[in-house]
Amino acid sequence: MALNLGGAVYDPTDPVGRLLFNVLGMVAEFEADLIRARTREGMAIAKAAGKLRGRKPKLTASQEKHLVQLHRTGAHTTSEIAELFGVARSTVYRAIHRAA
Repeated sequence: MALNLGGAVYDPTDPVGRLLFNVLGMVAEFEADLIRARTREGMAIAKAAGKLRGRKPKLTASQEKHLVQLHRTGAHTTSEIAELFGVARSTVYRAIHRAA
């Protein structure tokens, strides 16, 4: 494996090649750190402004209550309840767990 930049070939096994690969790796790591810092800063600003709410729930409180009632009657399976409400089975399980 070798890197060809502007006609010069850099082999990672010789000293100059190792230096170049290390410098490129450090620059990439530095850029990733900058992106992380900017993301955290933006999220902190959004949270302070009250705009960082996350994903909206699939079910309203009344739907979740109805879902739990259906499960407790035992007339429907978890898969049937999930299909009825248009959600995944994991959502049904979480709703049941929260109500317990």
